[in-house]
Amino acid sequence: MYAQIFTHTHLDKQRYSFIRKVLKIFFSPGFTEAAGILPDGPLNAPVGGSVMFTTSLTEADGPFLGVTWSFNTTFFIISYQSGSSLIPPAYQDRITFFPSTASLELKYLTLDDGGEYSVTVFPDRGGRIKLDIYVTPQSSDLVEFSSFSLTCSSSGSSLSFIWMNSSSEVTSSDRVQITDGGSTLTVVDVTRYDEQSYRCRVFNPVSEGISDPVNILVSYGPENTKMSASPSQEFYEEGSDISLSCSADSRPSAQFTWFVNGTKLPDSGPELTLRNIQFSQRGDYSCQAFNSRTLTNETSPSVSISVLLSIKASTEQFIEGSSVTLTCEASGSSPSRTWKKDGSDLNLSEDVTLSEDNTVLTFKAVKKENSGEYVCLVSNPVSSSEAKFTIVVNYGPANVQIEGKDLINENDQIKLICSAESTPSATFTWRLNGSEITGSSAEFLKEKAQSSDSGTYTCEAKNIITEKQSTAEHELHVQPGKNITEFTHV
Repeated sequence: MYAQIFTHTHLDKQRYSFIRKVLKIFFSPGFTEAAGILPDGPLNAPVGGSVMFTTSLTEADGPFLGVTWSFNTTFFIISYQSGSSLIPPAYQDRITFFPSTASLELKYLTLDDGGEYSVTVFPDRGGRIKLDIYVTPQSSDLVEFSSFSLTCSSSGSSLSFIWMNSSSEVTSSDRVQITDGGSTLTVVDVTRYDEQSYRCRVFNPVSEGISDPVNILVSYGPENTKMSASPSQEFYEEGSDISLSCSADSRPSAQFTWFVNGTKLPDSGPELTLRNIQFSQRGDYSCQAFNSRTLTNETSPSVSISVLLSIKASTEQFIEGSSVTLTCEASGSSPSRTWKKDGSDLNLSEDVTLSEDNTVLTFKAVKKENSGEYVCLVSNPVSSSEAKFTIVVNYGPANVQIEGKDLINENDQIKLICSAESTPSATFTWRLNGSEITGSSAEFLKEKAQSSDSGTYTCEAKNIITEKQSTAEHELHVQPGKNITEFTHV
């Protein structure tokens, strides 16, 4: 006894073609359909396998004048005569011919090889036989909400059929129908929860057999497509790294495409990383999941990536007296802005003003008092964030002074100290009576004074950023060998 299971898959909404798979489960030889020098048939062979057409002839019956094998009466497979063979391209490398018995082996079988094969052995012998090609998949992949039918057939009489699901018998229900005397099992509106393994048990009073399991797999989705951002926050500072993740319920696993403001990005995959994000990358991000089996897609709700632009200054160097602006921009829904300086509310004046929307802070002529940490606080009804910027006003040098003695004795130490108000710190140059002398620090030092060291000492302070300079002078008299009363002049 042998049994056949025909799997019919019906897909919903006419979105897919009708698919038919033939599953055959063999228990014992089948029935006769042959003639002449070929054995009883049909022959049965699997896709990808091979089959041997063996004649009843022996070497003693030969030699043969000629042999011709044909398929479905119209297509010849091989023509053999006097030791030479003619084989069409479709069968080259797929057949092996045995001249001594006129037998033929056919390899690399496909479903198209199923049909009637005939052999003619000249002058007066021949035969024909039917070949059935079968597929025995271990699983059948369906699309959710489609239907499928399993039909079990077998040779013999007084047959009974039982369908089994895993270890349990399948019974009829509103979605499960068993018809044709139990030989056909139909399941409609298949869902992902219907993934099961089915067997067909065939029996009569004489014998019985059971098929290998056929696993019904169900493709579905994508559904519940959603995305998230990490870290999750309302505003992101420029330069931040953001990871976006997309997920969906789908079988097989969904393929993901990314969009920003409705425009497709070149990136794909379940994760999108935005490194060193810039203000220009702000927008509404979404991902689309696609199922290559169900041929459907679903787009996630968008996630707004609002980028707080780091406060931008109109210049890199803040020089006292110059005009400077700080600009604070942010994406998002109707953000409001508040400015602070060194933790306190910003004091506005004629020289320090804000634009109407508080985006631009302008210093008409920046002063050293304007140095400090500025904070732009951006907020909306949901959350808030802030950007910081430190202003260092370069100024000076101003108020240059020399500290030291006016009168000293010979061999005494000369020590003069120059100071200036300056940012950055000033560099110094010393001169005596107009001639530059050794020393470039704020302090001029000489261990033993001589009378020639008397005169006018000049300290020149210079700011390398403002490129301004200023001087101070100091008169020093060196007296030969006398004790004098010392005093300091500032």
